[in-house]
Amino acid sequence: MRATLRRIGALFTDRADATRVLSVELHTHSSLSHDGRDPVDHLLEQAESVGLDAIAVTDHDEIDASLDAVEQAPDYGLIGIPGMEITTSVGHVLALGVRERIPAGLSFETTLDRIHAQGGIAVVPHPFQASRHGVAPHISVETLASADAIEVYNSRLLTGRSNRKAERFAAFHDLPMTAGSDAHIAEMVGQAITEVDADEPTAEGILDAVAAGRTSVVGRRTPWRISFRQAAGGAKRRLIRALGDLL
Repeated sequence: MRATLRRIGALFTDRADATRVLSVELHTHSSLSHDGRDPVDHLLEQAESVGLDAIAVTDHDEIDASLDAVEQAPDYGLIGIPGMEITTSVGHVLALGVRERIPAGLSFETTLDRIHAQGGIAVVPHPFQASRHGVAPHISVETLASADAIEVYNSRLLTGRSNRKAERFAAFHDLPMTAGSDAHIAEMVGQAITEVDADEPTAEGILDAVAAGRTSVVGRRTPWRISFRQAAGGAKRRLIRALGDLL
């Protein structure tokens, strides 16, 4: 009888442990980004529809939409993670868990210090793709390895070469691994997700688990035609905004 009860207890424990694994989208852009298209509510609707548990809106050098997403996320059954994608002097860094805007143009090291001062974590997205502001060509191996995590699957890469290189780097340096759709249109939210074994279903719990390396990555490559459409749409929106600033 006691053995049976122990087996039943273990079964329930295993199920409870399984419920802590959350599907998290860590890299998306709203219309506040210079190359994003859709408002926050569209991103949240898509995240809900594809069954995600949490989402971070990480606009380029802006944070207001991300904070808005954090406020709205519970209405969609989601956990909102505040953050932004910062353009450092050498390329892009995702700042997750920050609530105050960190300025662009700072050094990689100073940017990481600013992120950590707010209690956030620094994730390096698409590090080996220079054409998309990857930092790896411009900093030392040791400096790159000082990040809290490496994005090893970005769904917007046209081939898997840079993703594989990022994964090898993270594995060699024993760094936590993440994935992100890098969605600039709502339909692509959830193309790449990070499965996080969090102790609690909160933004803080998720980021603690990411920093501890309790992650796995799942992703599908964004179709080429959509990647090109996102890029073309972003260029068009940047031009329109630049012309608006001149008028």
